[in-house]
Amino acid sequence: MSGMHRSPYHGFSVEFAQHRAYVPGDDLRHLDWKVYGRSDKLYLKQYEQETNLDLVLMVDASGSMAFGSRSFASAAGSGATASPDGRHHWSKFDHATAAAAALSYMALRQGDRVGLSLFADKLIAGTEQSGSQAQWRRIIDALSTHPIDQPTDVARAVDQVMAKLTNRALIAIVSDFYSDPEAIRTALARLRHRKHDAMLFQVVDDAELTFGMDEVAPFEGFEGEGRLRIDPRSIRTAYIEAFTKHREEIEKTARSFGFDYQLVRTHDWLGPPLASFMASRNAVLKRRKRS
Repeated sequence: MSGMHRSPYHGFSVEFAQHRAYVPGDDLRHLDWKVYGRSDKLYLKQYEQETNLDLVLMVDASGSMAFGSRSFASAAGSGATASPDGRHHWSKFDHATAAAAALSYMALRQGDRVGLSLFADKLIAGTEQSGSQAQWRRIIDALSTHPIDQPTDVARAVDQVMAKLTNRALIAIVSDFYSDPEAIRTALARLRHRKHDAMLFQVVDDAELTFGMDEVAPFEGFEGEGRLRIDPRSIRTAYIEAFTKHREEIEKTARSFGFDYQLVRTHDWLGPPLASFMASRNAVLKRRKRS
């Protein structure tokens, strides 16, 4: 993907464009020492042609992301039958963190700066953007956490992330998007207004897609919704219709702003959907460059 980023992201090339404040992890070769001599402040020279950008990963760590129906042994591929904390099911959060780790690794390998924000109803942890060799380990350490018993508020988290950004960035949101679609639309509109780009990865478990349970049982919400005893067979059709409508609305909203959307299923390996997604994004970026 090197060199395939869309303009007008600024990088380091031939034609000078502007200065940007130095951030730990930036390449020291591009410091403007004349500016430093006059102001005693560190600034980088930015140029028009190369298109390096900051990738900001937003990973949902709300209560609903703790759900999972796939056995840990089949998902981990390491022979382990349980997670280090004793769980026997691979959760949506496990899948989301694996996707975030893969995306950050690819971006860092091509020389981009990457930052991470974990969120639920607000930002709860993360790392600042950096392109240093140690950044991937910092991201992995931050991802080694657990979902918290709080609802999802994508809109609030996006606002908090944007408040920290000083330049345009590519925002990758990895979530089940169990939020009000209208609030998500508002958040994406703000991203577009601030000229950020975005990718939405909606992580879902197969049990949520098919609702293939047959026995009457108590169902309890992960985000304080309480407990209901229901017969899954009696509501399956209505549930699938509602779930499908919500998912399609999230995808339609993302694409209406020109952002990318990818459904990620926890029962699938990450390789094929990520490879397909990156190939599709590459094709879009090539068309943008030609135009």
